[in-house]
Amino acid sequence: MTHSIPATATMKFMQKENLQTESLRAEAAIDPDPVATSPATKETQIIAIYGKGGIGKSFTLANLSYMMAQQGKKVLLIGCDPKSDTTSLLFGGRACPTIIETSSKKKLAGEAVAIGDVCFKRDGVYAMELGGPEVGRGCGGRGIIHGFELLEKLGFHEWGFDYVLLDFLGDVVCGGFGLPIARDMCQKVIVVGSNDLQSLYVANNVCSAVEYFRKLGGNVGVAGMVINKDDGTGEAQAFAAHAGIPVLSAIPANEDIRRKSASYEIIGRPDSQWGELFATLAQNVADAPPVRPKPMTQDELLGLFASDVVGRDVVLEPATVFDMVGKTEIIKETLEVVYDEV
Repeated sequence: MTHSIPATATMKFMQKENLQTESLRAEAAIDPDPVATSPATKETQIIAIYGKGGIGKSFTLANLSYMMAQQGKKVLLIGCDPKSDTTSLLFGGRACPTIIETSSKKKLAGEAVAIGDVCFKRDGVYAMELGGPEVGRGCGGRGIIHGFELLEKLGFHEWGFDYVLLDFLGDVVCGGFGLPIARDMCQKVIVVGSNDLQSLYVANNVCSAVEYFRKLGGNVGVAGMVINKDDGTGEAQAFAAHAGIPVLSAIPANEDIRRKSASYEIIGRPDSQWGELFATLAQNVADAPPVRPKPMTQDELLGLFASDVVGRDVVLEPATVFDMVGKTEIIKETLEVVYDEV
């Protein structure tokens, strides 16, 4: 038994199709906006700061952001380190609720995350922590990606700041920690280092990452280097010169700075002993253009230090089978079948 579609239904369907077709044609006939000929502008400077864990990124950023705010700038500081310690100095040692932790709690409660749940302020500086998973329970890099996804839902790209400072751990090379460089999320990178091999190794890795993505068509550059705990030996200065990046500031290895930092005291105040140093750093950070760095090879990096410090005179001695198994190597006949040539 077959059923026929009523003629009236067929006509209504065809009329609807014709209306949709006409609507699409009208939309296609609209002339597109003219192509922009002026240079692209982005009022907010988004700056990613990288460095070895413990080198003083959080100390530098807390004081830098505080000084910028005192100069009348609107500043957002985002901690992107799973340790969630970027804002601790800014808030006098108090832990800041992280975005990832807050999001998990809100989700279980069936509630949405609001700005006031994760973003806090002090003397004009706005700050938040992305956070990360507990040890052994997830990937820190994946946590960073998840954190930025949440920031985008909260309207990250519509926020009106003069500066957004991102504190990234430089020791880790997985994709999450390279997010700002790989996805052009920032305009420039600043590396924090000292006169020690490990911190310069990390700084060099960051320069290598920037150069790699520049070759792929990226636009992020390195604006310069901040030398922290500078003891005057000069290795960090030599690295910056070789990499073709400026030194934005050299913060001395000073007992007063160490003691005040350990007690969660901001020293980047206009009226403090160190105010001029951080005022100059703030100006340099604002003005320094992003440049394409020249990363060093491992041997060039080692060459910055005396051979007795880095073990450059060590000779590589090949191991033997006897070393591995504790007995003389027994050469066994091969079981491979070899055919005579015809």
